[in-house]
Amino acid sequence: MDCEVRPGIHWVGVNDRATDLFEGLWPLPGGVSYNSYLVVGEKVALIDSVKAQFSEELVENISRVVDPGRIDFLVVNHMEPDHSGALPLLRRLARGAEVLCTPAAVPMLARFYGIDQGVRAVEDGSELDLGGKRLQFYHIPFVHWPETMATFEETQGVLFSCDAFGGFQALDGVLYDDQVDVAAYEDEILRYFSNIVGMHTRPVLRAIERLAGLQVRVIAPSHGLIWRGNPGHIVDLYARWARMEGRAEVTLVYGSMYGHTRRMAEAVARGVRKEGVPVLVLDASRVHVSYLIREAWKRKGLILGAPTYDGGIFPPLEQLLRMLQRKRLKGRVVGCFGSYGWHGGAVGRLASRAGELGWKVVGEAGFQGAPTPEDLAAGEELGREVARHVREG
Repeated sequence: MDCEVRPGIHWVGVNDRATDLFEGLWPLPGGVSYNSYLVVGEKVALIDSVKAQFSEELVENISRVVDPGRIDFLVVNHMEPDHSGALPLLRRLARGAEVLCTPAAVPMLARFYGIDQGVRAVEDGSELDLGGKRLQFYHIPFVHWPETMATFEETQGVLFSCDAFGGFQALDGVLYDDQVDVAAYEDEILRYFSNIVGMHTRPVLRAIERLAGLQVRVIAPSHGLIWRGNPGHIVDLYARWARMEGRAEVTLVYGSMYGHTRRMAEAVARGVRKEGVPVLVLDASRVHVSYLIREAWKRKGLILGAPTYDGGIFPPLEQLLRMLQRKRLKGRVVGCFGSYGWHGGAVGRLASRAGELGWKVVGEAGFQGAPTPEDLAAGEELGREVARHVREG
């Protein structure tokens, strides 16, 4: 694997294929990479580190390039432990190394690791001359913690963007976008964006604007592919997702206890397809909410179906709505449907919650017990109505 990103700049990160849940929440079936970078001039800087349990592997990777004791600067773009966990070991090995971070990160270093000596807060736009390499620091708060910054190596045009432009998926023997089918990675990049960074879309757009004037040849994030073939592509993806544009398609998410709401979901999906609009149907009881969030982010249309449960919304759908509210997803065209036994509640509550999120609710379809042919026809018409609004923009 070619680990020299540009002359004098080396990837020394690790692939994590053992962690089941990122942040204890989000499944990692394909793993994740923790990208750390060594910048070698007359002086040596390490940009970000890795999760604590991979500290020794990081040190081994650094040792293939330079003696870890030679590190002069430990640049902390982001304090989250998957990026900073190796700092205690690195400080013991490189005793003279100065930690560079934003002012907001200084108290966090003390609280997380007891590091309060040899720390310098760098100002937004400030520079550091390594001798043959020059680092510039740009504060990009809330992408996705308040202390986050990006570091730019000016001589080689490499932007170390931290969580910005990152994605899930371990790197399978490669590092770069021009070595893979990028489309095969995009779903996991979007799942990372929507689950991890999605609630901070305005800061993402501000960061893109802030960094737009740099002469970037390579984007080197802290997770996922390094973008050297077409770095503009990942910026365009992040900008589009941050604007929450959504494709002219429909995501249909339903829950069902005894199959009645599932039958209605099939009728609604048929209605969407009859209008010539693509639709993806997902069972919220069997698909992790992480993926439901991604698919809702991907498409302009969103149809929600749930039986009434305890007088309210079936819990997996209620959880999805809570998460989408937390992630601040906007601009969706919505239809709601569902069943009830003796007293309704789910459909009205679905529509009310959708309205609270600022979504455009264009139709509802509720029914008691098993759906009749008339109910299924109403469901099909609901699908057609949502599809028409999506297709017509």
